[in-house]
Amino acid sequence: MDTPIQSNNLDKQQFEKTRQQQLPTCEQSTIADSASPITLDLQPSARANKERSIQKNFWIQWYIALKHVFPIYLATHLAFFVITYLSVLFILNDFSWQALPIRTLWYSWNHWDTGLYTTIAKYGYTNFNRTAFFPLYPLLERGLMYVTYNNPLIAGLIISNLACLGIFIVLYRLVSEDFNAEQAERTVLYLALFPTAFYLASGYNESLFIFFAVLTFYQLRNGQWWWAGLFGFLASLTRSTGLLLMIPFCYEYLRQHQFQWKALHWNALAGALIPGGMVLFSIWCYLQYHDPLAFLHAEATWNRHLAFPGYGIILSIQNIQKSMGILSFQALRNMTDLLPDLFILLFILLSFVGPWRLPRQLWVYGIYALVLYAFLQLNPNGGTGLFPLESVGRFMLEVFPAFIMMATVGKHKTFHMSYLMVSGAVLFFLLTQFLTGHWVL
Repeated sequence: MDTPIQSNNLDKQQFEKTRQQQLPTCEQSTIADSASPITLDLQPSARANKERSIQKNFWIQWYIALKHVFPIYLATHLAFFVITYLSVLFILNDFSWQALPIRTLWYSWNHWDTGLYTTIAKYGYTNFNRTAFFPLYPLLERGLMYVTYNNPLIAGLIISNLACLGIFIVLYRLVSEDFNAEQAERTVLYLALFPTAFYLASGYNESLFIFFAVLTFYQLRNGQWWWAGLFGFLASLTRSTGLLLMIPFCYEYLRQHQFQWKALHWNALAGALIPGGMVLFSIWCYLQYHDPLAFLHAEATWNRHLAFPGYGIILSIQNIQKSMGILSFQALRNMTDLLPDLFILLFILLSFVGPWRLPRQLWVYGIYALVLYAFLQLNPNGGTGLFPLESVGRFMLEVFPAFIMMATVGKHKTFHMSYLMVSGAVLFFLLTQFLTGHWVL
């Protein structure tokens, strides 16, 4: 039964409707026109407010990621600075009155491949064998030299350290969205304290490549295919392993489209951008040296040869057994290459089997890690044959999904504390070796 108030409202609505119908057509149109601007004004305003809110939330999320990872970045880099400063004591004789110039602090980082990148940045690819080093990193060094007073070393250090911070931020976002924030923070921490993590701050191209690889993954997981293709292009222009990002791109695209060919769209062509960086470099190699695969053939000049995955591991174990003892140079150097390699392999396997295995919708991480790991084992170092896994410990930094798996296991306090103490100790020892010119590649 209607109340008096409801009855009055109904009568009023009926009266207004009847009155409007009785008006001439021109007046009805005037009433409608007078109302429509209000609606039209409100809709764009609401849409603009929504877009501003989305954009604000977008930047807030990146700022939150920066807040979480910056303490890790700052702490590790402060430690790098202190070790760089104190490593001078390994150069000076005891009770020496000598004082080294302040530039020693950054020139201490100018060892091994660093010099090759700075030479390419200054003079270009003057030798065929230097094509083994892909061009984007030295190109960026060359561009930044205008700011660093023609000093490619400082330019390289700036690029690497900014890229390192970028890795931490994007990796945190990626893992926090696919897993959780706690695991994301542990992933960044474990990567930052891996035994060869000082290369992320050195004049090598590792940090730049990993930055583009993680960005590619982030865009893949969010279905931003053209952005993923662009960052994959930059990755393959930085290192040859960037080509392998085609595999997670194809898998993730098909997975998000339920593996149905009919569901594919034109944006699948974005995947063709990923090998574009290597293709571009190949064209340049052909024009310069009449060999589009010069960068592959140059590997032989660096004692790299093709072998089946795992061959270098077998040789390294054999060399340890044949050494003069576990405290010999040969045994210790092989172990510093072998153990990080096997450690990463363990967590790749755990992504497929065991209690911490990845759910099916996240298999893209395990697939990429397995393919990349196998690829990195294809070219053990020949030379004397005594150190077949040379540089592989550094290459393991690129297998970032393994660090995500470590962070899963890191919920257990014993593993967490053991990793931080042991890995951190080895990291700072190897950094000291590197800074003092010892053979750490």
